[in-house]
Amino acid sequence: MSLDSSIPSHLRCPRTRHRRVSDSWKPPYDAFSARVDPAVKQLVMAYLGVQSKGDDIRAKAFAAFKTIQDSLKLADGPARHDLVQFVDADGYLNLIVVAYWQDPTAHKAWTDSADVSGWWASDDRLKEGVGYFREVLSPRMEQFETIFTHDYGPFEGASILFGNMSQPIFEHGYWGSMRDRLPVSQNDTMEPVGQLTVTQGQPKAGGRVVISGHKNLTLIRSGEDWSRTKDEERRTWYEDIEPVLHQGMNFLRDEGLEVGCYTNRYCHHIDENGNAQEKGFGVSLWNSLAHLEHWGESHPTHLQIFVTFMRNVHKFTDLTLYHEVSVFDASNQHFEYINCHPKTGLLRAV
Repeated sequence: MSLDSSIPSHLRCPRTRHRRVSDSWKPPYDAFSARVDPAVKQLVMAYLGVQSKGDDIRAKAFAAFKTIQDSLKLADGPARHDLVQFVDADGYLNLIVVAYWQDPTAHKAWTDSADVSGWWASDDRLKEGVGYFREVLSPRMEQFETIFTHDYGPFEGASILFGNMSQPIFEHGYWGSMRDRLPVSQNDTMEPVGQLTVTQGQPKAGGRVVISGHKNLTLIRSGEDWSRTKDEERRTWYEDIEPVLHQGMNFLRDEGLEVGCYTNRYCHHIDENGNAQEKGFGVSLWNSLAHLEHWGESHPTHLQIFVTFMRNVHKFTDLTLYHEVSVFDASNQHFEYINCHPKTGLLRAV
């Protein structure tokens, strides 16, 4: 059977840059990419967070988190969202809504509405004893790629909105395949241009801080769903895969700046009542796709993840692995932190 390309047909164009492998490449196992409707030109992904530390403030943090969730139901709210939590290296609980829009116009209308813009801009957010952040990024579809180990559900992230999967794809199973799955890679090196810039506030002083991104800043959300695993597959996840994954996530969280990773969160899904679910993902922001690739290809923390996965891939029938990767235009990024500690998100990188 001939292999499909990860790049959708409507985004293919004559290549000026070659793929990392020859046309005769045969992947070692099947993988799939989500298929978006050609009418969708651009996504919006918003990470909306509440940060707190200590049991005495936890109830207030969850109340604020509920307020953000309720705002999603307003006109022009997201087409889908996830609820996740992450405890950072300083012991702060971060409750995060990950929201997706397929129409930037709808997202702007929602963000600019009096209820949403007024709440985020209010000085009350500075007085409540909890932190808030919103990291909003909007890739054009040629700047976005996905990969899944299965062509059936459960889909995750933006792919739930797309509803369809490709046939088994060509561009996977080799170093550099992530770049080759991005449609823009057909004729663009995606080199970073510019740098992170503080446009409002002072990170070390707290309060309200706004940071602007730079061209080709890179995001990866790489996730796992182990809810349907059992017996040997479930044991393999908990005893073999997850420990080395956790080690790699902690390295990026604590020492990622030295390899070009601005920030990393190892998140776990929760329901509306805060109960943990059996799925999660790491999400990180990088200076460039090249930095992400270099860590993936050469750093011991990722090589251990990769080798462990390849050693056990034949056991996986119900474990779903996926990722979505994006690069961005500088104008399609907004990072805002309110009352957050100075190692939060991009604050630690500026």
